[in-house]
Amino acid sequence: MKSARPDREPSPARPAADAAELSDEVLVARARGKDEAAFEELVSRYEDKLYRLAMRFVRNETDAQEILQDAFLSAWRNLPTFEGRAQFGSWMYRVTVNAALMLLRSRNRHPEVTVDDVEPASLNQAVMESGQMRSNADWSQRPDDQLQSDELRQHIAVSVDALPEGLRTVFLLRDVDELSTEDTAELLGLSIPAVKTRLHRARLALREAIGRYFAK
Repeated sequence: MKSARPDREPSPARPAADAAELSDEVLVARARGKDEAAFEELVSRYEDKLYRLAMRFVRNETDAQEILQDAFLSAWRNLPTFEGRAQFGSWMYRVTVNAALMLLRSRNRHPEVTVDDVEPASLNQAVMESGQMRSNADWSQRPDDQLQSDELRQHIAVSVDALPEGLRTVFLLRDVDELSTEDTAELLGLSIPAVKTRLHRARLALREAIGRYFAK
């Protein structure tokens, strides 16, 4: 993976020695003062994690690199507005999600989710609620041939794709990236009840998709 560090004008930097031992808070404070070396250290700490997040949205290395480039450039430019109420990593997660959504909107696309991405527990619950699996079955431990069929997988993917962006993004963060409700709310700037409502509606759509498949 190529570095996603944004191109910036060279600036005087503090000695890089021991930068890896500094806390995020100290590095952020230095970066706010245009310390490029401090920002480079922050980038190195979060680059891989944020790249994986970007790939969740686009499944394309070139697009994921573009998202990271935009996200880190945006972070560099907006560090003066970062008040430190959230952890830097959480802030960067939100910046990256926003960069991903902006890229997708500009291309009239949306996050690409497959059934393999979805947390097995969510699939188990959806299938049980649709009445097609006994309560002690486990999608991840004992996959059913029907549930693993290409036709059903496509049916679920189409159902997820059809969700409005607000529901789809919550579903992606909660049931695909497996973030907590609290973290999802913080990242998207939503209340916890709003996240729960959107997730419920997304899971309901998944349950109904499975139900329609077995009703055929």
